[in-house]
Amino acid sequence: MRRLVTTFVTVATMLAAGSPAAAQSAAARRPNVLLIMSDDLNNDLGTYGHPIVKTPNIDRLAGRGVRFDRAYNQFPLCNPSRASLLTGLRPDTVRIYELVTQFRKNRPDAVSLPQLFKNNGYVSARVGKIYHYGNPGDIGTPGLDDPPSWNATVNPRGVDKDEEPLLTNYTPARGPGLGSALAFYASPARDEDHTDGKVASETIALLEANRDRPFFIAAGFYRPHCPYIAPKKYFDMYPLDKIKVPPVSPEALAQYPKPAFFTTPPNWGLSEQQEREVIRAYYASVTFMDANVGRLLDALDRLKLADNTIVVFMSDHGYNLGEHGQWMKQMLFEESARNPMILAGPGVRAKGKGSPRVVEYLDLYPTIAELAGLTPPRDLEGRSLAPLLRDPKAAWDHPALTQVRRGNANDGFFMGYSIRTERWRYSEWDEGKRGVELYDENADPGEMRNLGSDPKYATTVAQMKELLRSARGGKNQQAAGLEF
Repeated sequence: MRRLVTTFVTVATMLAAGSPAAAQSAAARRPNVLLIMSDDLNNDLGTYGHPIVKTPNIDRLAGRGVRFDRAYNQFPLCNPSRASLLTGLRPDTVRIYELVTQFRKNRPDAVSLPQLFKNNGYVSARVGKIYHYGNPGDIGTPGLDDPPSWNATVNPRGVDKDEEPLLTNYTPARGPGLGSALAFYASPARDEDHTDGKVASETIALLEANRDRPFFIAAGFYRPHCPYIAPKKYFDMYPLDKIKVPPVSPEALAQYPKPAFFTTPPNWGLSEQQEREVIRAYYASVTFMDANVGRLLDALDRLKLADNTIVVFMSDHGYNLGEHGQWMKQMLFEESARNPMILAGPGVRAKGKGSPRVVEYLDLYPTIAELAGLTPPRDLEGRSLAPLLRDPKAAWDHPALTQVRRGNANDGFFMGYSIRTERWRYSEWDEGKRGVELYDENADPGEMRNLGSDPKYATTVAQMKELLRSARGGKNQQAAGLEF
């Protein structure tokens, strides 16, 4: 791995030496981009108000920029979400719904976000998981990477891969792989020996090598994706008696359409004590990932790059930790569809502010292009967030559309679609034939009461249904009379 980075650094240095950009001061040249992606991270972070999760470095970044409090992914599964946000196209446009298809099979001429920067003279480099590959199975490999996006790539492999036989696995029946297992291990190894520690180290090396020329560098962390392996000291930060398990009752579960669920039976049969242990392991993995984010922010400061670098922190989607008896992703509930997103750096005028506006991951591509002064492809399906980076509470009436697929190849697939406004979430399964859901997010942020069949909300259901139809058709419309 080190040989790949060294080779690239040599080439980059040679290019920089003969480039006009190298002679420009950091203040005068085009802004850099540092994209930091976590894997399977929900909004259980300090800056988002979680009472016990410790994320001082993500919180520090939020203090420098705008935190989006209602950011939503397009498809709560790794490959569809990443393909969508990196191409700026909806899953139904790029036609990626699973974990095995590389997006260029369906959209060979798409210009990805990092490719746009590469085409405009930036050094474009990736460390770790940005496009999809199986975590942990494909760690150390390119996975479904996209070579046209990058000048160089690094695929770290850490001690956590060697520690997999030591895992405690509470869901062994879920298959031979560990990519969807409630499994954990408190590692005695040093931070820097883990895959995420290596992601931070290799990213810092790229920052150091390219400090004098414009760059788009993407750092893809692997945590808190399962299996939850992190150094023991992070587990020690979370006593089990401080971990709360979401309450679940058969009566509450009966109101949801069957396709709404990914976890069957509820909680996969775990005891309450086992749930606590898994949640602690997830939180430990979050705090470990946060420590590595801190290393990147420290490097930006040390190299005097912070003032000229657009920093984006995000996850690929959200994550359930027992809410509604559900775990992980592939659901349209708030915990799975919502995710963290923070922007800081040039063009971000509101410092330390949170935006309450509903935004989509599709909006990232046109936003970063605008901040860097680049012309994006004309077929992008998101909208620039630049107005909200100036005023986080500016007028904004664009809903967020999230979808997920159900069924199988033998019996047929069908979709669930969910439209989210600041007040409402409306979801329907198989065009409504297999159930609908409506939640008043102001009165019921936990989505505990499905109003979809309540006659008192028939008008709202009809309005949200029309809004969903418009969003799926690519129209920027607001249902008449709907409180957004």
